Amino acid sequence: MPTSPRIIFMGTPEFAVASLDAILKAGYNVVAVITAPDKPAGRGMQLTESAVKKYAKEKGMHILQPEKLKGPAFQEELRALKADLQIVVAFRMLPESVWDMPPMGTVNLHGSLLPQYRGAAPINWAVINGEKETGVTTFQLQHAIDTGNILLQDRFLIAPTATAGDVHDIMKEVGARLLVTTIDGLTAGTLKATPQQDSSDLKHAPKIFTETCLIDWNKPVENIYNLIRGLSPFPAAFTYLDGKLLKIYHSEIEKKTPGIQPGAYETDQKNYLRFAAPDGYIRVTDIQLEGKKRMKTEDFLRGFRPNPSNQSSNS
Repeated sequence: MPTSPRIIFMGTPEFAVASLDAILKAGYNVVAVITAPDKPAGRGMQLTESAVKKYAKEKGMHILQPEKLKGPAFQEELRALKADLQIVVAFRMLPESVWDMPPMGTVNLHGSLLPQYRGAAPINWAVINGEKETGVTTFQLQHAIDTGNILLQDRFLIAPTATAGDVHDIMKEVGARLLVTTIDGLTAGTLKATPQQDSSDLKHAPKIFTETCLIDWNKPVENIYNLIRGLSPFPAAFTYLDGKLLKIYHSEIEKKTPGIQPGAYETDQKNYLRFAAPDGYIRVTDIQLEGKKRMKTEDFLRGFRPNPSNQSSNS
């Protein structure tokens, strides 16, 4: 095993930048960075670089942006880099011909305590489900997604008011440190992989769809509160206010039995806007109405004129 492995890093979003930065600061030799192709974004649909590409360009690193991971030209370029180890953080699924290429294998950083929350959105689902703690796992890539042998794990508490965005920001730093410790152990030959132990109580983390984000006001108030936290800041839980879509980024629970139907709202048009659930109210504090910018509820209410016919029947 090499004393200082040649590493290829694969990642795309801002979450992955913390890991790449930590690996470089630890003194490891990252011979190339693989990230998503530039994509059109914004009103002008201008080509936009990934967060990882922007960082790698600043560092003068060798960057690859393959359209197809199975493409012969890309795989030939990959082989020519003679990497000992590949690191994957928030990238896409790799074909076996790629993840099985380096002699030290391919290590993935996943945002949960595997085998819990396998899937595309582990941070969101941990918060939506009201978990009190979560963590990160480094594991060796194998055929089935998120099922490879575990190398290391680290855990941390989820604050009762934390959003998915808050957990993301903690996790990217915890994960970056764990990844460096993992590479240290693999380089020294002291780290032993452990097979994942499946059980009957596994929770999953599938991709978030639009229907996931629509608030069901007939659910318990705590479930609704956790859904709002778990989808903030993106893609955001939503409901309808006088027929217009309303995204909710932050809220508070008011534990008192409403005198109105679930989904109906109350407001003093000055300080509060709250929606009824069967066992309490969700008082929204940070919102965005369709066609308007995101703002604090107090600011929103200055220009809001409620439809009286909807206040007791909105859902």
